[in-house]
Amino acid sequence: MAERSTAAVDVAAGGGDQPLTTQAGQATADETEQHQQTAADEGGMQADQTAEQTGPQVRTPELHSGHKLARRYRLEECVTRLDGFSSWRAVDEKLRRAVGVHLLPADHPRARSVLSAARSAALLGDPRFVQVLDAVEENDLVYVVHEWLPDATELTALLAAGPLEPHDAYQLVSQLSQAMAAAHREGLAHLRLTPSAVLRSSTGQYRIRGLAVNAALRGITSETPQRDDTEAIGALLYAALTQRWPYEVDAYGLSGLPKDAGQIAPDQVRAGVHRGLSELAMRALVNDGATASRLEQPCTTPEELAKAVSELPRIKPPEPAFTAAPEYQRTTYQQGNYGRPTPPGVTQPVPTPPAPLQSRTGKALKWGVSALLIAALGLGSWQLADALMERGGSSDPGTSQQSEQNGEDGKQGAPKPLSIKDAAELSVAGDPQAPGEVGKTYDADGSSYWRTKSFLDGPEMKIKPGVGIVYDLGSEQDVSAASIKLRYGGDHTTLSLYAADSLSPGSVDGLQRIGSETRTQDTAVKVAAKKPVKTRYVVVWLTALPHAAQDGYSNAGYKQGITDVKFSG
Repeated sequence: MAERSTAAVDVAAGGGDQPLTTQAGQATADETEQHQQTAADEGGMQADQTAEQTGPQVRTPELHSGHKLARRYRLEECVTRLDGFSSWRAVDEKLRRAVGVHLLPADHPRARSVLSAARSAALLGDPRFVQVLDAVEENDLVYVVHEWLPDATELTALLAAGPLEPHDAYQLVSQLSQAMAAAHREGLAHLRLTPSAVLRSSTGQYRIRGLAVNAALRGITSETPQRDDTEAIGALLYAALTQRWPYEVDAYGLSGLPKDAGQIAPDQVRAGVHRGLSELAMRALVNDGATASRLEQPCTTPEELAKAVSELPRIKPPEPAFTAAPEYQRTTYQQGNYGRPTPPGVTQPVPTPPAPLQSRTGKALKWGVSALLIAALGLGSWQLADALMERGGSSDPGTSQQSEQNGEDGKQGAPKPLSIKDAAELSVAGDPQAPGEVGKTYDADGSSYWRTKSFLDGPEMKIKPGVGIVYDLGSEQDVSAASIKLRYGGDHTTLSLYAADSLSPGSVDGLQRIGSETRTQDTAVKVAAKKPVKTRYVVVWLTALPHAAQDGYSNAGYKQGITDVKFSG
């Protein structure tokens, strides 16, 4: 098995335009000297340069808290000042939300490549990545504005608390490999996929920040970008399973492997590691086919790694631990011996029945109850006789036929559930919301959901005519109702159902409406049609959203999420 040591690095003198070459996933030489200088890495974790450099240095712009860019982005706090650029936490005063900003002089050797990388990343629009919101050259400055997720947690902090549970580690490698596979299909690489570049939201969603931009800021290039990003994901999985960095250097607050020990499988480093995940980490880490005999071929691209993850048996989340309630909190009958064995030699007491009503009030009550019973019996007999007479005198053959169709009791049959085969987001007038999450609305998991972005104006949508999802039922069906569960309540959500002729109708204009608009403050909605509509494709269309607090995806604003959709006919 190939051994790893400290990666070779070529640092451009004074932050010039020579590339910093390193194997992805390995700690660079400057990271091994973090005692010389500690600089925050977009949140404040790892140093990215040595304290001493020779030659001319690029001067970082002299900016301060309160400085405003484009009369919109107010700088609040500098979190990184490094190699001629600085990173800030800022406020977008126009949209009233926190953002992150990278700043560097327009004459910086890497300014052009940073602008190009940021604009390419912004076009991807994948919600699994922290989004680039703006990339501008103005007043001798180049700045890149990106999302700021204050309630998300860096993987660095998660690993500092201990290894991840197998289910969490499985979600980590699954989500990262799928996201990076999508990015590489668009020609984008990360090349600096470290623990500080991975965030986990409060809902368990992993998001990657710095796609293409982090590498451009530091001048990192690679001739094998897919291989490097795949190995970086393997290193993160290894660290998640063992709380150790998979090389012979300490990095990101984690201890490295013993010297001259080579790469050791995670299940040999720590007891109880999931065997399948351990082998997967090694398949992503190895180079040149140097795998152990029990392993399959190495994964050299994120696409191959995502496929290998999908072939693993699904790892279920741990069962919640229930603590037995104290004796005084138990809800079983605590009077007498219900549910408890009777001690030997002890006779179980016979319950004493309540005394009969002997007072005048008791006698009056008994007579009243008797009178009511007699009246009820008489009324029931009269109604039964009347019904029999009507049924016997009916000569309408349609009535008899309808009764046979509806069953003996004359009631309509129960609605038939309709299965959903596929779904796609319907995006009109602007950016999509979360196209990769539509499958979560019919996966039988109430904790997963598709969600909109956060809008400033509402409840009625103004920037867009609406947002929604198109569902494919596989074939034409009679659709009569939909049961929809929403993530947020409040004032108010407005939605409609439409019949479409394809999975991508373009808009709802001209489509047949199945159900009338429903305005609700609840999180469970039932939309019923006046009469069934035959269609294969059904659109769930939102035109008004409630106001909700900040969460792991977006700031406070008007937004909604769909957790579950079921159709019946």
